[in-house]
Amino acid sequence: MSLSSNNFQDKHRVVIVGGGVIGLCVAYYALKAGKKVVLLEREPEEGDNCSAENAGMVVPSHFVPLAAPGMIALGLRWMLSSESPFAIRLRPNRKLMRWLYLFWRSANKNHVIHNRELLRDLNLKSRKLFVELAEDGSYELVKRGLLMLCKGPNALEEESSLALDANDLGLEVEVCDSRRLAEIDPDIEMDVEGGVWFKQDCHLDPSIFLNQLREKILGMGAEIHHQVCADGFVMENGQAKALRCINLGENESSSDNVEADQFVIAGGAWSSSLARDLGLDLPILAGKGYSMTVPEPVQLPRVCSILNEARVAVTPMGDSLRFAGTMELGDNDLSINARRVKGILKSIPDYFPQFKVDHFNGIKRWSGLRPCSPDGLPYIGPAGQGAEGVFIATGHAMMGLSLGPITGHLMANILCNEYNELPLDALFPGRFS
Repeated sequence: MSLSSNNFQDKHRVVIVGGGVIGLCVAYYALKAGKKVVLLEREPEEGDNCSAENAGMVVPSHFVPLAAPGMIALGLRWMLSSESPFAIRLRPNRKLMRWLYLFWRSANKNHVIHNRELLRDLNLKSRKLFVELAEDGSYELVKRGLLMLCKGPNALEEESSLALDANDLGLEVEVCDSRRLAEIDPDIEMDVEGGVWFKQDCHLDPSIFLNQLREKILGMGAEIHHQVCADGFVMENGQAKALRCINLGENESSSDNVEADQFVIAGGAWSSSLARDLGLDLPILAGKGYSMTVPEPVQLPRVCSILNEARVAVTPMGDSLRFAGTMELGDNDLSINARRVKGILKSIPDYFPQFKVDHFNGIKRWSGLRPCSPDGLPYIGPAGQGAEGVFIATGHAMMGLSLGPITGHLMANILCNEYNELPLDALFPGRFS
C-alpha cells in the first residue's frame, strides 16, 4: 500500500520517524496531548526491533553519563582483548574522529557533576510514568531493584563510592556483602565479593511492553506504516513542509511526500543522516550490543543484575533469563561478532557458578544498535533555526527503554508548546553545531 493512498495530506498531524521505544513513547504522549500521529518505521512489521531484545531495565541508578572520567583509559585497556565488553572500529573517518574528540572533551568530573541530577530526575520521572502505564495490567513492571555484582574487592570499592554519590542524590541504595546478597535473592547462587543494591530500579519484558504500547496508540487513532524510509525534508522558508519517503514494501519501491505540521526524528542510530539534511550536526555512533535469552535457565533470579567487571546485564523475564552486554562503537552493522559473544558467555559462570557455557548452545544470538551521543546525554528538543517544525528525540545509548516514557512526555510538551519542569538545555540537539 502506498503512502499517498492513506490520506496523508491532512497537515494537522505529527509525523514520527522511528518505531522503537522512543518513537512509540513520543506517539503515545503526543496522542494524549491531542495530536494526530503518523509513525513511520523502516523495518517490516514482523522485523527485529532494537528496543525489543534489550535488557529491559529501568535504571535510576544510571546517573553517570557514558562520558565519564576514566572511561577513555578503561576503553583503551579493553580494546587489547577481542573478548572484552568494549570495542571501537578505528579507521580514518571524520565522523568517528569528531565523535571521539567530543567524547574526550566531555569525559571529565565537571561534566558528570553538572548532569547527574538531570539524569537522576529523567530516570525517576520515567519510572513514575512506567508505573502509570502498567496500572491497566498491560505489562508487568517488576520493582525489586537492581544488584550491581562485584567479583573483586576493587570493583566493590568503586561501586561503594558510587553508592555514596547515589545516596547524596536521594536514591535508595544499600552496599551489600555476599551474605546480604544471598538474602536479597536466594534463588540464584552467586560467587562475588559483594555488590550494591539500587532499590528503585525496575525491570520488564520490553517485547511485551512495546507490543502493548503499539496496540494502545493504534487504539488512540495513530497510523503506523512499516518499511518506510525517510529520505529528507521538503523545506519552505526554513519551515519543514513535508518528509520525502521511500516505501520499501512494494515489489518496486515508490516515493511519496508526507505532509505535516510537525516532524519528530526518533530513528535511533540512523537519525544523524536525516538531521544532516537539515544542516544539523547530530553526532551519533551506533553502539552494538548483544543479547541471549535462555528459556529454561538452570537457576532463575528474582532480581535483575549487572555483572560489574564483565558489563553484562542479567534480567529475569517470566520463566526466561536474558543476558545482554558489549558496546561496539562503529558502523550501523548488525553482524554477530562471535568473539564478543564468547566474552559474555565466559564471564557468566564467574558470577553464577551453576551456569555453564554450554547452557547457551542453540540459543539465538541477537544484536542491536544503540544511538550514542558523545557526551552520554540524549538529544531532545527542536532541530533549531532553519528547521522549524522538526524535533529530535534520539541518542539515549543504553538508556533508551529506561528514558522512553519521559522522552515521550517531554516531547509532547514541546510539540504543544507546553512548559517542561525539567531543564532541557543540556539535551539541546544543536549543542555540537
